[in-house]
Amino acid sequence: MKEKVVLAYSGGLDTTAIIPWLKENYDYDVVCCCIDVGQGNELDGLEERAKLSGATKLYIEDVVDEFIDDYVVPTVQANAVYENKYLLGTSFARPVIAKKLVEVARKEGAVAICHGATGKGNDQVRFELSIKALAPDLKIIAPWRCNDTWKMQSREDEIEYCKAHGIDLPFSADNSYSRDRNLWHISHEGLELEDPANEPNYDHLLVLGVSPEKAPEEGEYVTLSFEKGVPTKLNGKAMKASDIIRELNVLGGKHGVGIIDIVENRVVGMKSRGVYETPGGTILMEAHTQLEELILDRDTLAYKKLVATKFADLVYEGKWFTPLREALQAFVESTQEYVTGEVKFKLYKGNIIKAGTTSPYSLYSESLASFTTGELYDHHDAEGFINLFGLSMKVRAMKGLNNK
Repeated sequence: MKEKVVLAYSGGLDTTAIIPWLKENYDYDVVCCCIDVGQGNELDGLEERAKLSGATKLYIEDVVDEFIDDYVVPTVQANAVYENKYLLGTSFARPVIAKKLVEVARKEGAVAICHGATGKGNDQVRFELSIKALAPDLKIIAPWRCNDTWKMQSREDEIEYCKAHGIDLPFSADNSYSRDRNLWHISHEGLELEDPANEPNYDHLLVLGVSPEKAPEEGEYVTLSFEKGVPTKLNGKAMKASDIIRELNVLGGKHGVGIIDIVENRVVGMKSRGVYETPGGTILMEAHTQLEELILDRDTLAYKKLVATKFADLVYEGKWFTPLREALQAFVESTQEYVTGEVKFKLYKGNIIKAGTTSPYSLYSESLASFTTGELYDHHDAEGFINLFGLSMKVRAMKGLNNK
């Protein structure tokens, strides 16, 4: 029997061309594995396409709920955002995909896993670090880095290669955006976006919603409920987290929420420009942040911001399966014990506008915050506090050191 390789398969032109390439150069039986993280209709017709391309078997693994519950929600709880803007949509999908690829490889007795990520991107790092952490004995094949055998440099080359190997599928040679989609987001790269001087062609680009200019003239109120930092209800209706995100995607897309244009620093050292649509995720992150500011004490909230930055870096760099990510998540989970309550806001032309936050664990005290004097606060106490708090500054000034 031939040895087997598990191919991370999307059904697109790249991974279709990889099937005959693997058979030709490695003499493997190719087991295709498509991981469903919420790509929608991109999965239609995959089984027939994989078999026509020469695969011996196709797995379609539905991991949407696992993806949301075990990867997305912990990242939301951490408030992890990469470089202040990117909500990590592609990043945290890669470890769950890699985990399933390893599971299929073990089930099939495969000796290798192959992915179609390019040699310039982050995904090669994310896939391979995850595979190494979970299955260090498996060989990893990355065709785009195999300069001696992978000669294709364009879509036209790949189409011709497929035809030469008896695969005549309706692929188009037209240039389009490079996209990655899951339940959390869709990313867009390429075409006019390759030059940061160009404004994005939103009419041509957007998939999940509309630009703020084309959003309705009337805003829409939305209420989200959380229990221990986990979203549990949308507008009073109990739902699992994945369904909440589906509904929020529709609402956010309708009102032009969650569109960002960013130049980010890739792991491999270069800057890249992309437009990300994350309508539901943007709403969820903002609602969680609003609830936390009502509940967490000052020191915990401040330290959690440091943890959020490091957590985002680890996710972006593909270091999900590491002791540090696990330790940081344990800290985050401890902070979520009382993050329970309800957040109301209005969606209007790309904006998420606060409309009231409540929690049984709120640390906000109206009697303390009010301009009227309450029982717990004596204005005269502030004088001694200020004297001690600013003592070092006063001593420095007395020494005449402040003018240097």
